[in-house]
Amino acid sequence: MSLQDRIINHFSDSIKVQQDTLSYLSELIEYASQRLVSTLLNDKKILTCGNGRSATSAQLLSSAMLNQFERDRPSLPVIALTTDTATITAIANDFHFDDIFSKQLRALGQSGDLLVVYTDGKNSTNIAKVISAAHDKDMSIIAITGNNGGLIAPLLKETDIEIRIPSNSIARIQEAHILITDCLCDLIDHQLFG
Repeated sequence: MSLQDRIINHFSDSIKVQQDTLSYLSELIEYASQRLVSTLLNDKKILTCGNGRSATSAQLLSSAMLNQFERDRPSLPVIALTTDTATITAIANDFHFDDIFSKQLRALGQSGDLLVVYTDGKNSTNIAKVISAAHDKDMSIIAITGNNGGLIAPLLKETDIEIRIPSNSIARIQEAHILITDCLCDLIDHQLFG
């Protein structure tokens, strides 16, 4: 296979996953945006996390909400639990890597807040633990996943939302996560600011 064929395959596969995600998940994305807006209108905050490239998606959500997405507007309270390296490494060193998000959430999360987790469907124990900690705090969860949902899917309650990308490819899942994050940011801005 030539290099050009490999490039064509990447683009073709990405387009197919994006189209499948649109077909199967657009209503769920809309519902998730309404849940996020409701959280913000109730003067609550959103906490978000993920591992590796999924941490980047969490930080994109936080950055777009704290600063701006595509227009100037008031900042919105979204905290990425992935950004404080001193805290993350201290927790991992003194306790366990599985606790890096749940320990932060126990301190920062409150009843009525919302947790957005990103995972490509691998069995991320630290994501499973933060979901349990959020449930203990009476927080709702939006899980943006892929593959078969990994450890996360069975932990979610009926009131939680899972947006599962219909793909087993980590690269395609991550691409869809970014597009969904952009959609959520746009929908939040539209619903709150017209």
